[in-house]
Amino acid sequence: MTDTAAPAILTERRDHVLIVTINRPEARNAVNAAVHVGIGTALEEAESDPDIRVVIVTGTGDKSFCAGADLVALSRGETLAPADKAQQAWGFAGMVEHPISKPIIAAVNGFAFGGGCEIALMSDLIVAADHAQFGLPEVKVGLFAAAGGAFRIAQQLPRKVAMEHLLTGDPFDAAAAQRYGFANRVVPLADLMPTAIALAEKIAANAPLSVQASKRVALGIHEGTIESDAASWTANIRERKLLMASEDAREGPRAFAEKRKPEWKAR
Repeated sequence: MTDTAAPAILTERRDHVLIVTINRPEARNAVNAAVHVGIGTALEEAESDPDIRVVIVTGTGDKSFCAGADLVALSRGETLAPADKAQQAWGFAGMVEHPISKPIIAAVNGFAFGGGCEIALMSDLIVAADHAQFGLPEVKVGLFAAAGGAFRIAQQLPRKVAMEHLLTGDPFDAAAAQRYGFANRVVPLADLMPTAIALAEKIAANAPLSVQASKRVALGIHEGTIESDAASWTANIRERKLLMASEDAREGPRAFAEKRKPEWKAR
């Protein structure tokens, strides 16, 4: 079954706030090429429209914010990125290498694993439902968090805490996220969007150019890139190339699909 019944991304404008919703609940809001293009295009719209001052990214339903890459789509031979080179340059989900000046709030309505956690890591603020969970489980299946997660989690969580979650692949819940300083607010699901919108409106009430300059300085954004991330992305590409050529990188997904424990060879 394809996703022709409904658009992969929904957008809604509320005054100066653009709400971007991943709308693939049947796939746990996993990222395919349509999600990549939809989020990336929405961020471009937000950046170029002076009337949009804040972006909220969320997911449909109450279970999953985003399950990361759509492995089912990959198994069908689909690619998760569009053919357009400029859109590919936005990075995973059209977002992780696509910094914009407008603040982004992740309204996390369920689990955010793998690439879903990497979307949250790329966001400026997080409002989480109290049942939400975050995690980078890639090491459990012979991969690594190659969409910015491996270096951003070490930047945004206390270093030793970050390393535990990165190296074990174990998730952390919303309460821990708030304790770590990762989530700004944790609320019941019914209060998630009202809380995120209220926070967005509070930011939007400030001088927009001042807010945008503040974000650019805080993150080191210049001409659409975060300059301090350049070395990390170079290392990311190098390590991914090496890892994907390994036997373990093939064994992990195979064992996952066959519902068995992987047999690691470290080669």
